[in-house]
Amino acid sequence: MTTSPYETCDAVALAESVARGDVTPGELLDEALKRVEALNPAINAVTMLQEGVARRLIADGLPDGPLKGVPFLLKDLGAEAVDFPSNNGSRLFADTRYGLDSSIYARLKSAGLVTFGRTTSPEGGVGPVTEAAVYGGPTRNPWNLERTPGGSSGGAGAAVAAGIVPAAHGSDGGGSVRIPASSCGLFGFKPTRARLPDGPYAGEGWAGMAIDGFLTRSVRDTAVLLDATQGSDLGSPYMAPPLEESFIAALARSPKGLRVAFAATSLTGQPIDPECRAGVEQAARLLESLGHHVEEALPQADTRGMMEAWTKIVACGTALSVESAVRKRGRPLADGEIEGIARGAIEYARNLSGADYLEAVGKVHAYGREMAAFFERYDILLTATLAEPPAKIGRFDHQPEDYVDYRMGPGRVFDYSPYTAAFNASGQPAASLPLHWTADGLPVGIHLAAAFGKDELLMGLCARIEEAAPWFGRRPPLRYGMPRS
Repeated sequence: MTTSPYETCDAVALAESVARGDVTPGELLDEALKRVEALNPAINAVTMLQEGVARRLIADGLPDGPLKGVPFLLKDLGAEAVDFPSNNGSRLFADTRYGLDSSIYARLKSAGLVTFGRTTSPEGGVGPVTEAAVYGGPTRNPWNLERTPGGSSGGAGAAVAAGIVPAAHGSDGGGSVRIPASSCGLFGFKPTRARLPDGPYAGEGWAGMAIDGFLTRSVRDTAVLLDATQGSDLGSPYMAPPLEESFIAALARSPKGLRVAFAATSLTGQPIDPECRAGVEQAARLLESLGHHVEEALPQADTRGMMEAWTKIVACGTALSVESAVRKRGRPLADGEIEGIARGAIEYARNLSGADYLEAVGKVHAYGREMAAFFERYDILLTATLAEPPAKIGRFDHQPEDYVDYRMGPGRVFDYSPYTAAFNASGQPAASLPLHWTADGLPVGIHLAAAFGKDELLMGLCARIEEAAPWFGRRPPLRYGMPRS
């Protein structure tokens, strides 16, 4: 096949081409593998290739799902699958094998997707960049190789932006789908807490803050993927409010007269990069032109206090995963098996009591109530996704051991990403849309959040924005068939 259909079609359109017989799943896989070979040396986004598994899936007969025959990649963190070993972003967990498929992977497989590998993530999913030592170097942004594609689903974002696959799996515990979406010029949607399954390997991640998701170029690809995977699984500790119809049906919604609050600062009132502010103000004008009531307003919620609590919860989660692995194998950590931030997180967690942990969880729950009160007055909150354009490689690497400074210090993670974790804490649906680019061509995401359970309202609004300000045709300088500078 020529590269043109692969370049100009989203995942839904590629599946339609397979259904018509215009192309075979094997030909699509061939194209994806060519793109890995051509592009991955520059961006270091795809890992743990399993071409043989993908060929076998095709030969055995793919399910007649909505994305039958489309090449796909899993994040190298979570999405446990018998056929797809994982490193979980860490030398300690390199080549971990699984005895059962996770619910999320089983549902993706039933959708007819042809999974053929994984995408890079930072160690333990901690941080807004993807520069894990286990991959031998940083993952780079196709828009500018000196910039990060974000984290923790940075490899997924880079692979989709570069055109290796039309869509990829990610996960989001504090913005880990929306941050790469912003950094890579993509669409990223975090559904309401428990909308997607976590089991059977986990009941929850980071006290209920983590959830799976997807990086896509089109709103409808995300809608189809969410419909294919949504719903609780056996023994789930949480349950999202039932959908009124479906994500695909929500694409036809044309909400009017929504009450939209926008913030051109951080949620704590701090100034943000002028390019990000300009993107927010432009998006506010766009929403007003679409018939919505737009005004500037900030939630009266303790966002910094929530982030400090979240920092404790993530540290405890890191300590649990590392120390459990060490106990299971029966020998201590070797030098270099985990990176500096993980070592710092473990040390910090050792000085926290059980009461400290429960107090942190209580703080997160209180924050959810504060945000819920704000969304009694407003339907949508509009902000930037990040407070700056994509950071330079190395700024947030995992070498330092001062974990608290990494998260909360001046100019560090909270200052760079002051928005997204708010909606992991509250459990609300939120999305990053690629609506702005800087003067030097870097993408800047615009973030929309809706009230708890209002996924369909948010999805419909995103579809109308995509119609009004389409982004699908925008491609980074690094892409298949283009000479490298």
